[in-house]
Amino acid sequence: MTSKYSEAGVDIDKGNAFVEEIKGIVAETRQPSVIGGLGGFASHVAIDLTKYKNPVIVNSTDGVGTKLVIAHLCGKHDTIGIDLVAMCVNDLIVGGAAPLCFLDYFAVGKLEIDVAKEVVKGVAEGCRQSRCSLVGGETAEMPSIYKEGDYDLAGFVTGLVDRDRIIDGSKVAPGDIIVGLPSSGIHSNGYSLVRKICFADHNFTVNDYFDELDCTLGEELLRPTKIYVQPVLNMIEKFDIHGMVHNTGGGFIDNIPRILPKNAGAVIHTDRWKIPPIFPFLQKYGEIPEKEMYRTFNMGIGMMVIVAPTDAEAICAAFRVEGEEACIIGEIVPFSSGNQVEIL
Repeated sequence: MTSKYSEAGVDIDKGNAFVEEIKGIVAETRQPSVIGGLGGFASHVAIDLTKYKNPVIVNSTDGVGTKLVIAHLCGKHDTIGIDLVAMCVNDLIVGGAAPLCFLDYFAVGKLEIDVAKEVVKGVAEGCRQSRCSLVGGETAEMPSIYKEGDYDLAGFVTGLVDRDRIIDGSKVAPGDIIVGLPSSGIHSNGYSLVRKICFADHNFTVNDYFDELDCTLGEELLRPTKIYVQPVLNMIEKFDIHGMVHNTGGGFIDNIPRILPKNAGAVIHTDRWKIPPIFPFLQKYGEIPEKEMYRTFNMGIGMMVIVAPTDAEAICAAFRVEGEEACIIGEIVPFSSGNQVEIL
């Protein structure tokens, strides 16, 4: 019996058609450093040696976790790609690097071109916000692994930083000030707990409207992750930043120690910023202990920037000019034993 690949669930022609559909979307993200077009076996991106004296390549990869389930429940797929880019580029910039190019991996049970195109639109929008080129990716039909209608996403970003401008936390010292930048909501962490609380424990639906959220549950849970690239890179040019923290999985408790010297701890004052209503909503319905909230969620602070006390007020003012309502949320203190991060 003669068999075809399409009979096994993989449609090469549809994959090729999808590439044609998204060429225009991808082209809109193209920066001058990109060489060649979409469709090759690999992408080529030049390094501007007039901009970088001793360039170091920085790479980051991430996904969006089970926030994908929310996109499916809402039937809305044009913002999940923004989340994908955000999770990668926000990790990249904390080391002082500027995003250069982005690749995505899109795995499906059966390729639905309309849905896939919406996903890529979101990826392209995230790249535009980051001034980063979407230079390619991979679309894989795997009917034995994913059910029809399911898909998964992974992203990969490459950036550049001069070696002597790497921000690695080595300058962080007791007395430094922690400046917080607001999040847009949950971002892309903790969604397994969110789904348990909302859909398993309480049988809410994404169409349920809650006064305390001022929107439907689906609208709140699908709110895109904020991308901090441009305001943060602008501050790197103006201030001596000692360290930065992307407040993702692990929250304040696990993320801040990643850039702290062994002799330093951090104190966070939770009354210094307005916590978005989604977090008390989840805490109430999930009966979540306070410490667990600050270890699972960003609680309204998506990025932290650590500077000398003499720069704290000035960098807050500069961030506000960029449209970021930055505020002082804590300080670096001496540390010897116990909890390296204290939440007050």
